[in-house]
Amino acid sequence: MTMHDWLWPGFLAFVALILFFDLFVLHRRDHVISTREACKTVAGYVALAMMFAVGVFLFAGKDRGAEFLTGYLIEQALSLDNIFVIALIFTYFKVPAEAQYRVLFYGIVGAIVMRLSLIVPGVKLVDQFLVIGMALGALLIFSGFKMMTSGDEMIDPGQSRIVRLLMRTGRVTTEYEGSKFLTRRNGLLYMTPLFVVLMTVEVTDLIFAIDSIPAVLAISNDAFIVFSSNVFAVMGLRAMFFVLSGMMRTFKHLKTGLSLVLMFIGLKMLLAHWIKIPSPLALTVTVLLIGGSIVASVIARKREEQRAER
Repeated sequence: MTMHDWLWPGFLAFVALILFFDLFVLHRRDHVISTREACKTVAGYVALAMMFAVGVFLFAGKDRGAEFLTGYLIEQALSLDNIFVIALIFTYFKVPAEAQYRVLFYGIVGAIVMRLSLIVPGVKLVDQFLVIGMALGALLIFSGFKMMTSGDEMIDPGQSRIVRLLMRTGRVTTEYEGSKFLTRRNGLLYMTPLFVVLMTVEVTDLIFAIDSIPAVLAISNDAFIVFSSNVFAVMGLRAMFFVLSGMMRTFKHLKTGLSLVLMFIGLKMLLAHWIKIPSPLALTVTVLLIGGSIVASVIARKREEQRAER
């Protein structure tokens, strides 16, 4: 086998090893995750992603390296909204703090499998049919516009279809049983509320993937680059949740920055047949838009605090 033949199985084995070490070594006992512990975990995953990016630059060239970093950055930024929704879900279902990490872990495993099943055929379809690429570009522009013009209305997790469907079965217990997703009662298998929460998180991730996967497909036509950038961003999501869940509204202008990124990437995809936007330029624009929105948010927050003090 050539080195390229080992790329996919080697990477999947590496991801499986990382996740195994995370859950069964670092977090083998359910406990409340402190902000300090979460920050260390996030730093570890970011360091892994950056080391991988260096490898992509060295072995695949600067264009592929820029594509990886752009995809990683977009997925990380879009994950912030996902984190906010997950926080609402946990609050609604009153998930015990010590069980939250385990829910997020299995949610991440499901997200990785979901992305693998969507990205590989997605890249082939975009490559073979120009109209699909243009349709995805139009979808991104529409998603960006919708994100920019939508308000901050709250969602009600209890009214989601998956929750109502599971509740109708009559096989959901009323109480949590530690970190168990399933339990037996009178010889019958029942779902615990934690299983309902897990399914709700998975459906939420699928909805967010509708925006994030086409965005990265617009950046690169290499399935491995698209998948690996998504996976590195998603793996650090659960630790990021415990860092950011309490400060979700700090970056009030981030949504505007993300909207502009989606519209820019959508435009790039629409015009790809006629105008080729270099990957380093796409990375630069993405960094400037997201970074600028974060800086604007910090400045706006400081001005609000100063006005409040006066």
